[in-house]
Amino acid sequence: MSLRSIRNHSADRSAGRHAARYASIAVILSLAACSGDKKTINDLESHVPPVDTLYNNGIDALRDQRYALSAAEFDVLQQNYPYSAYVANAQLMGGYAYYLQDKYPEAVQQLDRFLELHPTSPDAAYAFYLRALCYYEQVAEVQRDQQGTIEAMNALEEVITRFPQSPYARDAQLKVDLCRDHLAGKEMLVGRFYQQQRAYHSAVNRYQRVVQDFQTTNHVPEALERLVEVYLDLGLTDQARRTASVLSYNYPGSKWYRYAYDTLRSKHLLSAGTPVPGLVADNAPARSADTAKPLAKAPPPPSQATHAQRGFFSRVWHSVF
Repeated sequence: MSLRSIRNHSADRSAGRHAARYASIAVILSLAACSGDKKTINDLESHVPPVDTLYNNGIDALRDQRYALSAAEFDVLQQNYPYSAYVANAQLMGGYAYYLQDKYPEAVQQLDRFLELHPTSPDAAYAFYLRALCYYEQVAEVQRDQQGTIEAMNALEEVITRFPQSPYARDAQLKVDLCRDHLAGKEMLVGRFYQQQRAYHSAVNRYQRVVQDFQTTNHVPEALERLVEVYLDLGLTDQARRTASVLSYNYPGSKWYRYAYDTLRSKHLLSAGTPVPGLVADNAPARSADTAKPLAKAPPPPSQATHAQRGFFSRVWHSVF
């Protein structure tokens, strides 16, 4: 073998030893990395707090008005301890924490889950009520689509139907009335638009719906007066007089009857027995549905703790709320 061949052979063996050494180092580093990943995962798993700690942390955060943290604690509890006795409370309290953040879809999701799993719970009335409030808080301005108002009204009526003797039924009824007033306001808005566009038949349909379907709202006097105007524009004087008579009988002191009376008088259409507008004040609600909002946020959930939770929950909840 020549000197060059010997040198080449030695170089090849040296390169092979280095390659093998580098390969061994790579394997060792790879194993160490895998071992480190497993250790990290195990550490993370072992760092999930006990269920009672998560629950108490959620209550503490709620008490301190850290609502996002509270909701997160209750979510972690449900994810890691799905069969725990704390889950029902975590769902209800989590729904309340989301509600206080104005995160209504997330709140409804939590409450739906609670009601699906615990339909006979003593706190079902509150869950239905809070769920209805989530829809109610999303009621749009009267100029916008009112499908959300209908959904809110349906949810509130469900509270009244299911739990008529509960402390939530009365407030739900008040909010149903506001929803109805809101829907009547929408009908009036559309009716006035049609009237301005001289689409009188469409305007009549809107105003008549307010009178027939929303009789307890504060929009009825205006709807009757607008009907008088439209009937006169259509040349239907008898209908205009009869509508003015209904207006005078039910709202003798309202400004809307005064408007109708003045309109009929200007056209020499007053009957002999047409009453002069009185001074009796309207009995209509002072609040307008166009600006009506909930009087206050929902109260916190009632104490519904069980066994090991009872002491902490009662102590914290009643001392804070």
